[in-house]
Amino acid sequence: MAEILSFSAALRERSSSSHSRSEHAGFMADLLKGEGSREDYISLVAQHYFIYEALESAGERMRRDPVASVFISDKLTRLPALEADLEFLVGPDWREQIVPLPTTERYVARINEVGATWSGGFVAHHYTRYLGDLSGGIFIGRIMQRRFGFETNGVGFYLFDDIADPSAFKDVYREQLDAAPWDDAERERVIDEVLLAYRFNTELFEDLDRARVAA
Repeated sequence: MAEILSFSAALRERSSSSHSRSEHAGFMADLLKGEGSREDYISLVAQHYFIYEALESAGERMRRDPVASVFISDKLTRLPALEADLEFLVGPDWREQIVPLPTTERYVARINEVGATWSGGFVAHHYTRYLGDLSGGIFIGRIMQRRFGFETNGVGFYLFDDIADPSAFKDVYREQLDAAPWDDAERERVIDEVLLAYRFNTELFEDLDRARVAA
């Protein structure tokens, strides 16, 4: 008899190839191999700012939703760290220095849309970003520290001081996904939204690649 996958396992399995395409996109691969510049890294941090500004604003709206609120934790909040990173990397006028790329604008618009109307869609983007941050993100932060000589300034986004055990936190998160009161059709919609989120991430790296070539 075939084993019945839990929803979180099915989600992970169905999105694994999209996840792999995103993390191996040229811009990110170059940055991790040490071929990207400090300016490339700053460009990535700037785009993250716009994405997390939208995601965490949506999170504030979703705190009243009985399904989405289960996933929202102040321990995950990234926006203050991103603001501090940009002040360190760019300077006190960083808000005037950064602009969203075209994919970021589309990504933010989608987060704003589902974050106002659809808890499952919000959870899909929440899952894609934060569980990635607690996995590969921590690894990326360590590489950036070595590559650019950072201590904590400049990589605060990747540091989760309030989460002592990221693996245990992710396990609980997956249990919450399995317990979400979604029927099969809604679970399919959530998986499709996760795939869309990964596509936005891949296209963002392509945008960043084009921007550095044009610079």
